[in-house]
Parts: sequence; structure tokens; C-alpha cells
Amino acid sequence: MKRKDYIKWDEYFMGIALLSTERSKDPSTSVGACIVSEDNKILSVGYNGMPIGCSDDEFPWNREGDPLESKYLYVCHAELNAILNYNGGNIKGAKIYTTLFPCNECTKAIIQKGVKEIIYMDDKYAETDSVIASKRMLDASNVAYRQYKPVGKDIILSL
Repeated sequence: MKRKDYIKWDEYFMGIALLSTERSKDPSTSVGACIVSEDNKILSVGYNGMPIGCSDDEFPWNREGDPLESKYLYVCHAELNAILNYNGGNIKGAKIYTTLFPCNECTKAIIQKGVKEIIYMDDKYAETDSVIASKRMLDASNVAYRQYKPVGKDIILSL
């Protein structure tokens, strides 16, 4: 008889996105993303971090102050990194699991690549212009989005 306590697809892929957050060097907000094909194959993963060649020891991680001395002009978001990390063909019709609702810039890339659904964990910036614009674009382009519903299962990994 097979196990009955296995994790479902949503738990599996959000778990991959959550594990990906552990690669981020951002001291305040670690974000992970996982892109999944229509037949539940992982296509790509990403996390928020500096672009290749831009040392995360030399570029700023500050949230405030002079824009050139804060992280916002430099960091690649997890969703964009997942899209850029994909070396295959088309991701049209794919889903993206992300630990934070995507900003307007990532949303543009998600729409342009033909992703059909966003499953997100946290929407803590829901009241910001960026996320309001994201939802407006997603609604206009018929890209579905839904909040992940935690199942309360803990999985401990010993690495």
C-alpha cells in the first residue's frame, strides 16, 4: 500500500521556491521562485541576488539612503532570475511559484514569457503601487494568480 502522507504538487514546488530563498544573500528579504511546466516538471529556479559579475560583497544591501548605495537598483529579483536561468525553449503555459508576490517589473517578464499562473506565498506589499500595477496587468492579460495555502507540514532537511 502506498504512503498517504506524501506532499502534493503545490507543496513540492513551493518547497523548492522556499529552499531557493536560502541562496539569497539579502539580509532583509530572501525570495525564491520555481517555474514549472504544464506537466509538472521543474524548468528553472531563481532567488534574489546580484547579477553575475557584480560581487555581493561589493554592491550594497542597504534598503534606505542614496539610491546608488541601496540594493534596489542592482538586485535581480527571484522571478526574473528564474526566467533568465531557463535555457530551454518556450515556457508558455508554465506556472511560477514564488515566495513573494511579484513586482511590476517581474510581472512584465512573466506575462511576456507566457506564464499562465502565479502561485505566491506572501503578499506583504499588496498596497504598494508596484503590486497594484502587477495585478492590473495580470488581470488584463488573463494570467491567473492565487495565494498558496500552507498545509502546516514541517519538513526538516539535514544538509
